[in-house]
Amino acid sequence: MLKMIALFAGLLFSLGLIISGMVNPAKVIGFLDLTGHWDPSLALVMAGAIATATPFFIWAQTRKQTLLTHEKMALPDSKIIDRPLIAGSILFGIGWGLAGICPGPGLVALAMGEVKAFIFVVSMLIGMFIFTLIPKKS
Repeated sequence: MLKMIALFAGLLFSLGLIISGMVNPAKVIGFLDLTGHWDPSLALVMAGAIATATPFFIWAQTRKQTLLTHEKMALPDSKIIDRPLIAGSILFGIGWGLAGICPGPGLVALAMGEVKAFIFVVSMLIGMFIFTLIPKKS
């Protein structure tokens, strides 16, 4: 049952990405192009996503266990902004700006058979592998 719920949630998320245009690199780059022909429509998509998710995150913080599986609730508690976080954010932004794709929409576009998405996802996986090679602080 849980796998069916996860499948439905993933399909619904994918559909939202497709409808919003987040899987179209040209639309994303149009949003990021503040000095050219700026397309503000994705700002509305982001605002809608934040407005929808925020009450659920607030509600989740009050819970001791998950709703469906009754496992211990595991939310991040770190509020530290350090160099690795900043570096990762910068790398993510550069990649998003160059490719016009971020991980979620990249996977959806890959499932749609987009060649650019294949190149993006392979590059993302290589980057994730390289990250595992970086020594972690204890």
